Amino acid sequence: MDYLIHHLLDKSTCLNLAKDIKREKSEWEEGKKTAGSHASTVKNNFQLNRDSEISLKHSQFISEKITSDKLLKSFALPRKLHGLMFTRTGEGQGYGVHVDNPYMSSGRSDLSFTLFLSEPNDYQGGELSLQTIQGCKKLKLQSGHIVIYPSTSLHSVEPVTFGERLVCVGWIQSYVQNNEDRNILFGLDAGARGLLAKQGRTPELDLVFQAYSNLLRRLGD
Repeated sequence: MDYLIHHLLDKSTCLNLAKDIKREKSEWEEGKKTAGSHASTVKNNFQLNRDSEISLKHSQFISEKITSDKLLKSFALPRKLHGLMFTRTGEGQGYGVHVDNPYMSSGRSDLSFTLFLSEPNDYQGGELSLQTIQGCKKLKLQSGHIVIYPSTSLHSVEPVTFGERLVCVGWIQSYVQNNEDRNILFGLDAGARGLLAKQGRTPELDLVFQAYSNLLRRLGD
């Protein structure tokens, strides 16, 4: 699986969060400030100062939501969430094709995520474009939905032609660095939990969970 889409926050939570961070007009700055040398040439948006009180407050809230979600934990095996920031992309702005830095001051980037806070009808354009093995996939999700994808992927944000796109982005340092290894573990965990829900605990299923745990030990860092 190249990426995972999941409903994380309800619409009212997103609306209140968006109103709160938009009020802090003095804390917004050019997005180029945190981009790498290549990405800075194609990045054109605004971001909330990550060290501001309002950013730290809501980043902590979102981090807790992600790390407490069973599906996201199974998919990402998060060791550390880092670099969370809120970005605004208005008319004429976007973010060209780039790959995220493998190592940041805040941690290693194994997985990247985008949590959509705006409704799709609030803006035109602004799709997250992922280059996957199946081709280019353009995503424009409902507010409160998150997409998690490998940081190794080339990706971009299509130019916004009307309105404003508001999202929270961040990175995950996983216990398992390799994408293929994580996908194998995710499939094994999902299958085992599905059998547990249907059939209850069995000696055979205990062996599957044992294999999963020991494989995670072997592949993890």
